Amino acid sequence: MYTALYDERAVGDLVPRERVRTSFLQRFPLSKRAFRAYAPFYPRAFESFDLSAFDLVVSSTTAWAKGVLVRPGAVHVCYINTVARFVFDADRYVGENVAARLARPLIARLAAWDVRAAQRPTRFVANSRNVAARVRRWYGREADVLPCPVDVDRFTLGAGRGDYFIVVSRLLAYKQLDLAIAACALAGVSLHVVGSGPDERRLKSLAVGTRTTFHGTVDDATRNALLGDARAAILPGEEDFGLVPLEAAAAGRATIALAAGGALETVIESETGAFFRRPDPVALAAAIRAFDPDAYDPVRLRAHAEEFRPERFIARLRAIVEATHA
Repeated sequence: MYTALYDERAVGDLVPRERVRTSFLQRFPLSKRAFRAYAPFYPRAFESFDLSAFDLVVSSTTAWAKGVLVRPGAVHVCYINTVARFVFDADRYVGENVAARLARPLIARLAAWDVRAAQRPTRFVANSRNVAARVRRWYGREADVLPCPVDVDRFTLGAGRGDYFIVVSRLLAYKQLDLAIAACALAGVSLHVVGSGPDERRLKSLAVGTRTTFHGTVDDATRNALLGDARAAILPGEEDFGLVPLEAAAAGRATIALAAGGALETVIESETGAFFRRPDPVALAAAIRAFDPDAYDPVRLRAHAEEFRPERFIARLRAIVEATHA
């Protein structure tokens, strides 16, 4: 028998809700809004799933699902989207305020559990060479590389008629959206920000007096329209994989990205985007000023995104799972 298990934040709306079996954490008050506060309970929650009836388990994880317990002899293939940030980037992930400093002993215990749990899966499949290198460094495990799927059918080619650049991201400190805000201000251009998150208040305060518009969370049609009309997308921070450049390409727009992390695998320089080399506003502002949207062919951009269609991902993942189970 076969089952699949996901960290909710790793899979989004890909799994029909009527097929989801939740843990005891689902009954906790404010479980959607206060999920970070319940982090100490996540190891126990995932270890509590009874998977004894299954001889094959496939998980998709950013942190917790790799730690599920399976019966002896069962195969567990784990698709890993990143090594947990509280393991390899705790300082930026946790922050430096008083609450963060008090939380550091707890974070250290979670990190120790995470490294132990990473020894449980039979096989890892990473979403990028970037993440595979982290798996090797922090977990001492090897991982196959299978890039994330991109639902290109959610996007249509835009004309880039808007006189603005765009960031599509969760509003988290490590995403470095403050760099994009400062760089666009230096370059004298408009920036549109799509997304929400705990860093929203700080970012809005930094954006006062700049030409920055915050849209919050938007539906697919609005995101498609905003991406398609932008001069380019901006990816200001180091990403695990770099999904936004591919979504922008599906909408016919190039990306200006930090030359680090997963973007090196999803952006082809001078064909689907441009890089800036230093993570500072001056370097990004220079890249923005030098950027020419007419140098990028929307059809070529779309073709690049098509290489990451879900059908290709499913076929390759199925082959990996079947070979491992065999």
